[in-house]
Parts: sequence; structure tokens; C-alpha cells
Amino acid sequence: MTLSVAFALAAALSSAVNLMTQHSASHGAPKGEKGWRLIAYLFRQPTWLLGWIAAGGAFAFQAVALHQGQLSVVQPVLVTELVFVLVLRRVWIHQDVARVAWAAALVVCAALAAFLVAAEPTGGHSTPEAAQWLSALPVFGGAIAVLAVLGTRGSPTRRAALLAAAAGLAWAVTATFIKTASETLAMHGISGMLTRWPVYALVAAVITGMLLSQSALHVGPLSVSQPLLVIVNPLASIALSVWLFDERFTDSPPRIALAALAMVILGVGVIALSRTAPQDLNPTDA
Repeated sequence: MTLSVAFALAAALSSAVNLMTQHSASHGAPKGEKGWRLIAYLFRQPTWLLGWIAAGGAFAFQAVALHQGQLSVVQPVLVTELVFVLVLRRVWIHQDVARVAWAAALVVCAALAAFLVAAEPTGGHSTPEAAQWLSALPVFGGAIAVLAVLGTRGSPTRRAALLAAAAGLAWAVTATFIKTASETLAMHGISGMLTRWPVYALVAAVITGMLLSQSALHVGPLSVSQPLLVIVNPLASIALSVWLFDERFTDSPPRIALAALAMVILGVGVIALSRTAPQDLNPTDA
């Protein structure tokens, strides 16, 4: 588990660097640049290109982490992206960060550690059976579709919440395809991977996740969409880890209760961190 956690942390850090660099480059673009002119401007910015390199690194690190370890370990660890973003805000662009935000970050880290220690995720296999795919994918695909449709109406807050929940489910499903495709690559090479369906399902899932995430961020408050994007993903991933990959947890009822409590506290910490972290990229001290 140690190796998969290390790669998952590397993925979370790379994703945080991607977020900061992309936002920084976009924030610095001239006001009049729009559409293709904005894209052309961004392509000339080293910071923006660095963000794409970081995004590629995040994907690669996540793939290695999922190949080496359990889905129920890797996906919850990716929540630390929020903590890395907070650190980068302070050390990179010198923003003042409220003490309550640092406290929330500590709560997130402590709750995550408590969950991993108490739940003791173990076992599992890397390639689900066809029957497992056929039972899980319609349920999750249907839930994503229903949430996406419901997210087309209502108040901005309601729409953001529903679309973010759909995106969180989509990213959890994406992780299952990453894990399966990486196993196919390891066993059959690139040519073998390209002749099997998981890699194409992965592409479709990534596109779906990106569209839903961007829609959620666009239609409503960030304080609503961001926590749900972060929380739903690991919760759905834990369910999929058992459903598809036969991963197991401790048999001790007290430890299961402690792990469940840790996930609740993790969710509360994520919400608090999302609401107390700086909401822009403007430096606030020299």
C-alpha cells in the first residue's frame, strides 16, 4: 500500500500544480483575448504549458498508483490535491491563508490517515469479470445520466450540486477504466491495449468527466461544486472497489465504524477547506 500511496500523493501534487499554473496563465491573459486568440496567447505562455505537463504527470502517477494498489486507497488519497493547492498558494504566489483553512487541511489529512488505518483496504484483483462490469456500469452510468439531466434545471446552486455529483461519479468510473487499461497495457503491450475496450471506455469517461466538471463549475458557486467533486469521487470509488475489484476491508465492526466516521470528518474538512481557502489568485503579501 505504501507504494500506491506515494504515487497517489505524487498525482495529487501534480494535479495541484496543473490547477495553479493553468489558472495563473489564464488569469494573466489580456482582457480582450477571447476564443482562439486566447488559446493562441496561452500556448505562448510557459506557465500554461507547464500546467499541461503537470496534468500528464498526474494522469501517469494515478495510473501507476492504481496499477500497484487498491482503488479504495488511491482515490481517497487524491483528496490531498486540495491541501497541496493551499500550500502552493502560500509558498508560490504568497497568498495569506486563514488559520481556519490550515486547520481544515489538517483535519482532511488526519481523517484520511484514520480511514486508511482503520479500514485496512486489502486484496482485490485487477481485471473485473464481464458480469461485474455489466452489473456496475448500468447503475453508475444511469445515475450519472439522471443527475446530469436534473442538473439542467433549477437554481444555480442546485444545478452546480447535481452536475458536480454526476462528475464525481464519472471520475470514479474513470478510475476503474484507468486501473483496467493499465493492467491490459502491462499484460499485452500498447498494441494489445488498443485492441481491447477499456482504453476506449477510458477516453469516453474522461470526456464525460471533463464536460460535467466544467459545467458544474460554470453554472453555480465554487463553494458548492468543488466539495462535491472531491467528496463523491472517493465514496463512489470505494463502492466500485468492492463491486468490481473485490477489494475488502477489516472485519472489525468498531474499526469499520471508525473508518466511516473518518470519511464523514473528511467530508466536513473538505467543505471547510473549500470555503475558507483563498478564492482568487491575487497575492496578498510581498
